[in-house]
Amino acid sequence: MYKIAVLGDRDSIYGFAALGLEVFPVSSGDEGAKALRRLSEQDYAVIYITEALAQELGPELERCRDSLLPAVIPIPGVHGNTCLGINMVKHSVEQAVGSDIIFNGN
Repeated sequence: MYKIAVLGDRDSIYGFAALGLEVFPVSSGDEGAKALRRLSEQDYAVIYITEALAQELGPELERCRDSLLPAVIPIPGVHGNTCLGINMVKHSVEQAVGSDIIFNGN
């Protein structure tokens, strides 16, 4: 059975434990890259990652994008929204359909 993980700074992710998701707090980009690599090799279908951490893990995120599982989804942290998540969705839609149907170039 597949699992769901949440990866990021402690303050941003511990609320997800109340929902039954497995949380993995990290304090640095290097620690986050190692955790993401380890989780992607296990039975995790979805890994939520805070946008702040995702910005530090560019190459590691690209490696995950090339595989079917896990789906790595950026979420805002306690420090606010950086728009990284919506930009990644926009990019994926553009790749799939060949044009920007979400924002129409805005």
